[in-house]
Amino acid sequence: GTLGDRIGRKPALILSFMLMGIGLLGLALTPSYASIGVAAQILVILFRLIQGFALGGEVGPTTAYMLEAAPPHRRGLYASFQATTQDFATLMAGVIGFALANWLTPDQLQDWGWRVALLIGATIIPFVLVMRRNLEETFALSHESKPPPVEFRPHLRIAILGLLMIGSGTILSYTLGYMTTFAQNTLNMAANVAFAATMVNGGVSFAFDSVSGWLSDKYGRKPVMIIPSILLVLLTVPVFLGIVQLHSTSAFLWGVGMIALLGAFSQPPGLVLLTEALPAAIRSRGLATVYAVAIATFGGSTQLIMTLLLRYSNDPMIPAYVLLPVSAIGVIAMFLLPETAPVKTGNTKLP
Repeated sequence: GTLGDRIGRKPALILSFMLMGIGLLGLALTPSYASIGVAAQILVILFRLIQGFALGGEVGPTTAYMLEAAPPHRRGLYASFQATTQDFATLMAGVIGFALANWLTPDQLQDWGWRVALLIGATIIPFVLVMRRNLEETFALSHESKPPPVEFRPHLRIAILGLLMIGSGTILSYTLGYMTTFAQNTLNMAANVAFAATMVNGGVSFAFDSVSGWLSDKYGRKPVMIIPSILLVLLTVPVFLGIVQLHSTSAFLWGVGMIALLGAFSQPPGLVLLTEALPAAIRSRGLATVYAVAIATFGGSTQLIMTLLLRYSNDPMIPAYVLLPVSAIGVIAMFLLPETAPVKTGNTKLP
């Protein structure tokens, strides 16, 4: 993120994706514990750390780039492609996982099938690197060695509210990601049904992420993200009650689809608002910092906390009880954030 503000968005985009590729290929090719012992565990942790570092540095420059490359009244649509492409990857992961779960035995899937999934994902690396090398820079750097400093303190309130909003969305995303494990371990459903949940999550989100970005250009960021977020607060418990009590494949997938739909409408405009609210000189690192802290704090702990709570309470409603209060906090943060859409503010120039 800092590199995106110091040397430009394009070099940061290339570096972050190179690191992501190294982490992905490293995980896929790490020898088994049976082959090299504890060194395998060390390598897995190392490559996961590289992936985490790359992801933290990816969101800031990419979202800033999309926003700066967009016409003023299309920023929401352009920047929503950040979420759209991520959820397309989720959809493809679900498709690959579903196919492998049907073609391989559980032992084969656990032993080497996951490596196949990672290697399939790695095939996109050279194509994306070529595309990023051909991008035009959107951040006009000063002729000095570094851009003039910008005080971050005046934007601290925006950053804190943004952290609460992004953190709420992060817990929602990781809860949806956890539904695969939830289906198998708590609801005792088959592996192919569990991977179908990932397909539904990715497919619904992919279909509606950009719709929410487009709507936020027409009606403002806040209405488009607040209304579905309120619905999420109201519907979380009923949806999970239906999943648990009906205990059917259709109820499970419909429930996942409903939660994913509300998340697809609420999250992209929030990311656009936070990016617009930060001045260009600190936009990349400011957004990257907020996003990285949210992922590290909330994303890194959500699934672990849910697993422990489910284990010790034996209550299948735990995901709803976790999701409900954090969604409410996210709604409060959204209300307190300023509106940034040009259609509402009349301001067509980024700060």
